[in-house]
Amino acid sequence: MAAVRRSLLIAALALLAPLAAAPAAARVEPVAPVTAADRTIGRPDAPVTVIEYASFACPSCANWHQLVWPVFKQRLVDTGQVRFVFRNLPTQPEQMSLPAAALARCAAPERFFEVTSILMAGQAAVLRGGDREDWYAPAIAASGRTQAQIEACATTPATRAAINRDVESAHAAGAHHTPSFFVNGRPVSDRTLGGLEAAVRAALAER
Repeated sequence: MAAVRRSLLIAALALLAPLAAAPAAARVEPVAPVTAADRTIGRPDAPVTVIEYASFACPSCANWHQLVWPVFKQRLVDTGQVRFVFRNLPTQPEQMSLPAAALARCAAPERFFEVTSILMAGQAAVLRGGDREDWYAPAIAASGRTQAQIEACATTPATRAAINRDVESAHAAGAHHTPSFFVNGRPVSDRTLGGLEAAVRAALAER
């Protein structure tokens, strides 16, 4: 596991420069459309698309994924109403958020959300000073990849580019905090289950 930690840290250091800051006074653009490069769950032709920008070092993101996501998924994703998209917006400490983003990105796409849930669930222990190797281990075990594959993938230009695309799309859309949500392209400030359900219902009514 020490090799994993070193490889993921290298990935974080490689990403630090391009992810340093959002451009000052950037013009807000519509949220970037979903592509095959995105990590999604739910029907591809679902009538509503919900995009989340989140960080694996963000306590509010971890709380949302542990407390809101399971019910949100059951009610809206599993019923075919919503396609959910996770995009990375790494926050401080980047030595924590960037390696985790790379690990999740390197998981088999169909395992991405399982890995995300595991990393979010273990986040608090790391923030309290826990060992990051203990954080990575169950995520790698659930990733559908071998340890060697995760190590090799974490430092590739493709992984770096994918995370950068997420960050750039967040900045362009005016999402500068985590978690940020967009429902059919519209920002939603109320990230509670009720608030997001209301936004989804409104989007469905517009169809």
